[in-house]
Formats: sequence, C-alpha cells, structure tokens
Amino acid sequence: MMKYEYVNTGIEWIGEIPKHWNVTTIKKEFQVIPSNVDKKTEDDETEVKLCNYVDVYYNDFINPSIDFMVASATENEINKFQLRLGDVLITKDSEDPFDIAVPALVKQSEDKLLCGYHLSMIRSINNRLDGSFLFWALKDEVIATQLWREACGVTRWAIASRHIKNSTIPFPPKPEQIAIVSYLSKACVDLDRVVELKQIQLINLQKQLKSLIHHTVTKGLNPNCEMIESGIDWVGKVPKHWKVERLKDISKIIETGSTPPTTVYEYYENGTIPWYGPSSFNGDVYLSEPVKLVNEIAKQDGELKMFEAGSLMIIGIGATIGKTALISEPASCNQQLNIFTPDEKILPEYLLFFMKRYEEIIIQIAQFTTLPIFNQTRCGSLNVAIPPKKEQREIIDFLNEEINKVKIAQTKIEKQIEVLLLYKMSLIHEVVTGKKQVYGLSKEKSKLQTA
Repeated sequence: MMKYEYVNTGIEWIGEIPKHWNVTTIKKEFQVIPSNVDKKTEDDETEVKLCNYVDVYYNDFINPSIDFMVASATENEINKFQLRLGDVLITKDSEDPFDIAVPALVKQSEDKLLCGYHLSMIRSINNRLDGSFLFWALKDEVIATQLWREACGVTRWAIASRHIKNSTIPFPPKPEQIAIVSYLSKACVDLDRVVELKQIQLINLQKQLKSLIHHTVTKGLNPNCEMIESGIDWVGKVPKHWKVERLKDISKIIETGSTPPTTVYEYYENGTIPWYGPSSFNGDVYLSEPVKLVNEIAKQDGELKMFEAGSLMIIGIGATIGKTALISEPASCNQQLNIFTPDEKILPEYLLFFMKRYEEIIIQIAQFTTLPIFNQTRCGSLNVAIPPKKEQREIIDFLNEEINKVKIAQTKIEKQIEVLLLYKMSLIHEVVTGKKQVYGLSKEKSKLQTA
C-alpha cells in the first residue's frame, strides 16, 4: 500500500487531505431539495408513504423495512420528492441545533415513498461524488459543525438550503470513495454491535438489581426462616415473624405539594428551599437535584408546604407515575407527588426499597382519564411487609452495598461505551478526510493520481 502525501486545505474542519484529493461544495456535486410534503391525507391526492424526521433521525439507512407513515401527495410532489437509491436525507430543522443535518442514506426505495417535511433531499447531479460517501462525510461531526453553526432559531432551529449547498466536503477519487464507504460500513456496524451489547449489559444489571431488591424485601436475608402467606398477591410468602401493614398505618399521609405561580418571579430567583417535581426522579434512593430553588418568600407567604427529611415521595400522576424516592432534607414539591412520612415502625430507606417494587404495579392499577392517576388514598392502602427494625437495617446495609457494586459496574460499562463512541467519531473523521488510508494503491495508480 502506497502511503499518501498530504497537503493542508486551509479549511479548519477538514485540515490536511491526501495530495491527490480535492475539496468541493455540496452544490457543485449535488442538488439540494427541501421537502414541503405534509402529513395530511387529502381525498383528491394519491396515497403515498412518507419518510419523516424520526425515520432519518433514528436510522442511518432508509429501506422498506421501516414502518413509514401513510399520507397523500400531488403528482408534482410525487415526481419531485420520490426517493431514489443513493439519495441522502438530512434534518433541516429541529429543537436542537446539534440535531441539524443528521443524515440517512437511501439504500432501498419503493414506489411512492417520498421525502417528508422537516427534511432536505440531497441527490447527485453528475455521479462524480457518490451519495454514500456524502452520507459518511456528514456523519463526521467535525464536518457537520459548519452546518450547526449556520442553524438559526430560538425554540426551534433551522438551516437554509444555501448553507447546505455551500458546505465544504472532501472529494476523493471514485475508487477511494467506494473503499471508504465499504470500510466504514463494516467498521461502524461492528462498533455499533459492541455498543449494543454493552447497553444490554446495563439493562441486565438493572434487571438483576430490581430482582435482588424484590427478593430481599419480601424473603429477607435468611434463606432458612419459616415462611407464611403475606396476603399480598405479588409478594407471596414472607418470613413468619414479619408483619404486613398498610402504608397509611405506618406513615403520616401529608397533603400533597403545590406550585407557586410562575408570574411571581421572587419564588424562583436566588432561592433556598428545595422544590421537587416528577423530573427530579432519576432512579436513586434520595432526590438530590431539585428542579428549582424556591425563595424564602414563598415559605413565608404560606404558598409552600414543607416535608420532613426521610419523607417518601411517589409520583401520583402522569407518564412516570409510581416512581418513588426519599428526600434527604426538608423540602417542598409540586402537586403531582404523594407524600408519606414513615413512623417509628419502619426505616425510611427500607420503606423506599419495598415501595420500589410498586413502581411497576401502580401503573397497572392506576385510574385513567387523560393521564394515569394514583392518589394518596389509594397509595395509603398499599400493603407493606415489615421485618423487625434490626432486620430492616441489615437489609438496608446489604442492598446499599449491592447497589454500590452495580453502580461501579455501570460506571465502567458507561465509560467503555463512551470510549467506543468517541473512537467511532474519530474513525469516521480520519477516514473521510483521508488521514487514515483504507484504499490500497498500486504504484501505477499512485503515479496517475499524484501527477
């Protein structure tokens, strides 16, 4: 393999490229076609399938295996936006500027499969620069930065077609484009497979931990103790010396929280009181990151109710209904949370571990209107299996130790995933800019290309 000789392009996001390569702009090699095909179905139009924003955002490659949306389009729209093999689709507007110009390559199309709204279609006009190479070039986040910088907006960001057209990309000879596409297609699939396996490991760790918590708070730590029926369907048998009581009989039920009016800015500026909502729940035992810090004036005005450290908070409405956590210091919360302060019979952390199992059950037994609801009265009727205090402490210590082990393993796996993803980003950049050579040149070809 002949080694490349390099020259500096003078372009920050490309840097050096092989001497026999060029740089070009998208408009010199491709047609940029922003789509305006909406998601409506009109009686006087032809039925079509739409490749939409989410299809591009979540898929590198477009093919008929994707479940495309059915809509309708005019004959003119069908002729203009019908997808073809080798087309590159990119997101042209989004809620995040870094989600601009996310690419997907059309690997297979079908009749009447159109490019949908919020996307631009990029199509080769002379076949000198292949769409599959452009796809990988736009996957290079270093190259994509020039598009992110041109995105305009406040709550929603968009990029104009002229900025897409004027974007600069490397231009290798066609045989090298093919070699680059072939190399990256295999290398990135292999890397993605390893990342997927690591993500499955994370999921399995959480499943194992949930199973361990469930078993420990229902069967205890002594496998030889005598067991009796608990009377709780999902629990089954518990140690004979344990008691089963309703949540409301082992805790003080407190009226739920409130939300101070957002028009009174003093409540939310330079505050000192932790205030929680459903978004504060991150799976940890204790809530540690309040959404807002509400000012003392709110407390003085009686707008907020304060809850004791060690109180149990359970989300009682919405998509995350049933999630449970404790507060480590006096705090307030909004009206979506149900609050219970444990009495002397039960340690807060043990109660939290037991109630964690209810997270999956509450959503199944909640009342539904427009949103699932599980109020304080229904929460208070939930049964809890309670060991003696000494045994509660042993269970807490055991589970905290196991949780720490899982967190260490999670951190290690997450770091591995981060390294793999960073390597993938670096690899794409090195290959599409020619810094990593993946095309074997014969001496004769090398002479021709460097002449």
